[in-house]
Amino acid sequence: MGTSFNDQFDQHGAWRREFALRLKLLSEWLRDHELLDAAVEERLRRLETQMRSDKVMVAFVAEFSRGKSELINAIFFAGYKRRIMPASAGRTTMCPTELGYDGDVPPCLRLLPIETRLQPQALMEWRMVPEKWVRVDLDVNDPAQLAKAFEKVAEVRHVTIDEAKALGFWHDDSPEDNPMLASNGLVEVPRWRHALINIAHPLLKQGLVILDTPGLNAIGAEPELTVNLIPQAHAVVFILAADTGVTKSDLAIWREHLVSESENSDSRLVVLNKIDTMWDSLSTPAQVQAQIDRQRATSAEILGLRLDQVIAVSAQKGLVAKVNNDAALLQASQLPVLELALSHGVMGQRQKILQQGVASGIGELRVEAGRAINIRRRDLAEQMIELKGLRGKNTSVIRHMRARIEQEQGDFDVSGAKIHAVRSVHLKLLRQVFDLLGTGTLKSEMGELTSALRQPGFKLGVKRAYTLTFDRLRAGLQRAQSTSGDIQSMLTGTFRQLNAEYGFSLQAPKEPDLARYARDLELVERSHNQYLGVANSLRLAQPEFADRLVRALGTRLRMVYESALAEVELWNKSAAAQLDAQLRERRRNFGRRIEAIERIQQAASGLDDRISEIHSQEVALDELDQKLSELTSHLIDIRASTPATAQPQAQTA
Repeated sequence: MGTSFNDQFDQHGAWRREFALRLKLLSEWLRDHELLDAAVEERLRRLETQMRSDKVMVAFVAEFSRGKSELINAIFFAGYKRRIMPASAGRTTMCPTELGYDGDVPPCLRLLPIETRLQPQALMEWRMVPEKWVRVDLDVNDPAQLAKAFEKVAEVRHVTIDEAKALGFWHDDSPEDNPMLASNGLVEVPRWRHALINIAHPLLKQGLVILDTPGLNAIGAEPELTVNLIPQAHAVVFILAADTGVTKSDLAIWREHLVSESENSDSRLVVLNKIDTMWDSLSTPAQVQAQIDRQRATSAEILGLRLDQVIAVSAQKGLVAKVNNDAALLQASQLPVLELALSHGVMGQRQKILQQGVASGIGELRVEAGRAINIRRRDLAEQMIELKGLRGKNTSVIRHMRARIEQEQGDFDVSGAKIHAVRSVHLKLLRQVFDLLGTGTLKSEMGELTSALRQPGFKLGVKRAYTLTFDRLRAGLQRAQSTSGDIQSMLTGTFRQLNAEYGFSLQAPKEPDLARYARDLELVERSHNQYLGVANSLRLAQPEFADRLVRALGTRLRMVYESALAEVELWNKSAAAQLDAQLRERRRNFGRRIEAIERIQQAASGLDDRISEIHSQEVALDELDQKLSELTSHLIDIRASTPATAQPQAQTA
């Protein structure tokens, strides 16, 4: 069947490791040759962080009893030769569960008590308080112990209706969404709000994060899951039952939480699971396949997807086939078709985005480091012209030349005050940008939104409150872009003047593109607007729920604004590092010129020796430039050696 998701992820991991190693070698080489200024070092650090911490999140979403946990077992954990995630009949995943790997944390299962919903902190904030989580240590070499520990995510509590209301699981105005009421009048709710599983599974070690979500009622009650985690997943696998197709509750989850208007619609895959329930000894294989094909076509039409985005499988038979090494059953389960679609849709897209970012970063790093080489080359050329002009001149001319160099050096030192004044104006404008994108601005906006949502009365104006908030945020971004444009104009003019006066080769770095963060704001707004429909209006009428939603929004926006700030800081560092490098090289240049004059005064052969030395240094600089080009090109070319991602095949009987 070609390259499976697991194989493709292995290849992706190998590519990232090779890139990180070569990046480290480049860093050491740059340091050895004094090419590692603040801007270059920052770009290297970001590239390394980007490569080492790159995560690929795949969210599995389904209503209860669709076989979601079994599908996770079949794709990711069949190597344990047994079920790892609980997958018995009924409600197995009662709380959202994230599976990932952090080398700084021992293998464990961490569980956040459901009672934390009664407190205002967002889920992201609870992650920062590990002592509030219940921890269960895991033995990754003992599949039975792993499976036993993972059963805890399905634990429940029985609470009164009032407690269920407070926790967000019971609504008098929408009884059809409420959980079953036991004979003793108690309501069954999840014991845990969120689960984090940290194990050194090969795929998880390479950066895969699996998000296993509960059904509609639990999704709706946890806004951070809906507006933050699921929208940020690189792929969403939505599971339906093959025999029933798209039910009313399935459609509610899809429309309220999963419909994506982004360009990357390939990141949405729908799985028609349990096709083995349609295997019928009284029907021919062709008849069974025709029935499955009809269900796929109907589901694709209802959900507004291409037919190839709806894949029919039997997770249970696929798992059995992998455990027993049964190739025929694996083929019949059609699980390999889904793995191919995942490898193409998720890994293909993710690797493409990462490679584009890497190529751009390496290109900018090459320019930054190459600038230092060009400064040295220009200074050597100036010295060569100066020294050749001294051939055949007498002692007084050489003495006059020394006096002229010392005068230039004095004038240059005086210019430091002028450069300092320019920097002061630059930093003043920069502080305005930092204020517009800082945590204070964001905190103020979230406070205003919270106040608007707490106004008494039914929340008919909730969408308007959100719209006004996002309008202000967009206006702030536009002001930040305008101010950065003023800074860019000032830098360009100042650099041009310094180049003319002192022979510098300063070039204003590329202005940060804050428009892309405005696009990020649109995506965040869209995911929230999707959530603010009539179905959630009753929840939004509860102040505690509205507060949780605003906190979830604040968490997501903070990530957008921190990225924007980081780009502005890198832009500033790039400009400052250029100026520092050229000032430093110019001072060195004065020292070298005076040293050369002294040598010429002391010995007749000094002039020719110095000219010869400069020529050798020019050759060495050319070699340095060639090596820099070779090392950076090699980093970008790693992607050329990455095996092409296999295309998913059409499903056939």
